[in-house]
Amino acid sequence: MIILRSFNGETFEVDEAVVQESQTIKHMIEDDYDNTIIPLPKVNSNILAKVVEYCKRHLEVPKAEDKTAKEDLKTFDA
Repeated sequence: MIILRSFNGETFEVDEAVVQESQTIKHMIEDDYDNTIIPLPKVNSNILAKVVEYCKRHLEVPKAEDKTAKEDLKTFDA
C-alpha cells in the first residue's frame, strides 16, 4: 500500500497498482522513493480524491467484460 498526502495534510491509502496509473506517482516510486508516504505538495485533497477515483476506475474497468461498465467509464471521463 502507498499513502499519498495532499498539501493540506489529508492522506489517501491506495494500492500500488492504482497509483501506477498516474505517471507522476509511478516515476516517484521508480526513482526509489524510500518512504511509503508520498507528499504531493501542489495537490489539494479534493483534486487528489478525484485523481485516485480516476485511477481506480481506469484500473478496474478495462478488466470488465461488461459493456455497460465501459460505457460508464466513457461517461465518467467526459
